[in-house]
Order: sequence, then structure tokens, then C-alpha cells
Amino acid sequence: MVSPKMMRQLWALVESTQVSTLLQFEDSDLVQFLLKRFKAQQSIDPQDARYLDTYIQSKLPLIRDIAEDRQAINQGSH
Repeated sequence: MVSPKMMRQLWALVESTQVSTLLQFEDSDLVQFLLKRFKAQQSIDPQDARYLDTYIQSKLPLIRDIAEDRQAINQGSH
């Protein structure tokens, strides 16, 4: 199970990642990229890593929607 703390950390990571980075990867590569960055910030045991992997996969449409919205906002401000 993904703890609330891990969820907050993951979403902070998504928000701090450049839009172009979030949009450039295929789904499986984006999951691995986010998981690798998360693990670089804090160590997690293998079971939590599996839970987080599954959680990220389930949230990919939302992650991409957020990235596309951020991209539209950034383009609109230039």
C-alpha cells in the first residue's frame, strides 16, 4: 500500500519535473523514470517500490493531464 506520505512525495516530484520530461516518455518509461527519481530522494523497500510502481501506472492519465495543462499555461504566458 502506498502511504499518504509517499503519495505527497510522488506528487511533489511530478510537480517539480519539467513538463517536457513528463510528456516525452512512453508510459512504461515514465513509470520507471518517476520511480527512479523517487528512489533517489528516499530509500524504499522492494515491496513499497512495487506498490508505488502500480500506483504510478494507475495515475499516468492524470500525470499526463497535469503536464499538458502546465504546458498550455506556460505557452499562454509567453
